Amino acid sequence: MQIKINLENIQTLTDFKRNAKDYVERIKATKSPLVLTVNGKAEVVVQEAQAFQDMMDRLDRAEEELKILKKETLRREIAIGIEQLDNGQYTEYDEESLLCFFEDIKARGRKRLEQNKTP
Repeated sequence: MQIKINLENIQTLTDFKRNAKDYVERIKATKSPLVLTVNGKAEVVVQEAQAFQDMMDRLDRAEEELKILKKETLRREIAIGIEQLDNGQYTEYDEESLLCFFEDIKARGRKRLEQNKTP
């Protein structure tokens, strides 16, 4: 379930303080969060406790799934690297050639930065 903030659910903090009970009842009934503004700027979101907990639970699950996916990807990448080593698909560098390799990477990075600069 995805909760979107309705533009009609934006109120001033002052009005919320004056009518807190009514707003709390509306939030509970609609399950929709309320954005409170201070000096015309959105500052706080008021949300029903269970809806907030549900959102936090979904976030926890998503973070756990992401962690698992990252581990699986890392394992695959390591397996590919091991396979490439076993098949001789690698380059050995000595100190001098490694310095040249790093300088080449730096030069390509600087070139890319120059290309991405906006006039």
